[in-house]
Amino acid sequence: MIEIEVEAEAWTGALAEVETVVSRAAQAALGTVEGDVVVLLTDDEAVRDLNARFRDKDKPTNVLSFPAPDSAAPHLGDVVLAYGVCAAEAEAQGKTLSDHLSHLVVHGVLHLLGRDHEDDAEAEEMEAEEREILAGLGVADPYAAGQD
Repeated sequence: MIEIEVEAEAWTGALAEVETVVSRAAQAALGTVEGDVVVLLTDDEAVRDLNARFRDKDKPTNVLSFPAPDSAAPHLGDVVLAYGVCAAEAEAQGKTLSDHLSHLVVHGVLHLLGRDHEDDAEAEEMEAEEREILAGLGVADPYAAGQD
């Protein structure tokens, strides 16, 4: 089950079908894995607070993933996205908010499934998986030349 909580109304103001976009991306990233995921669409300040408390980085970021402990099964974890950061990145990269959000949800859910990008090999593997999932959703390669 994918639970979507919209805490910042800017998300629905900018993207009327935001819950559909998030649900499709999260389900695509899960593939055949069964489990529950909560996606929180919030603002920069809420993400800044979480980033400071859990990662010792006192600034907002686009997406945070919080994997659940095994004992919480079937809950896999939570993904939190900051509207302002995501919208600014999409604009700067010449992407639609929908496509950028899809990418970040896929990225966040893959973290819940244990994927990471701590070294070059892991990053290449995770990016390849993201590209494949996003292609299935009709979203262009987010790592193509000129993209971040």
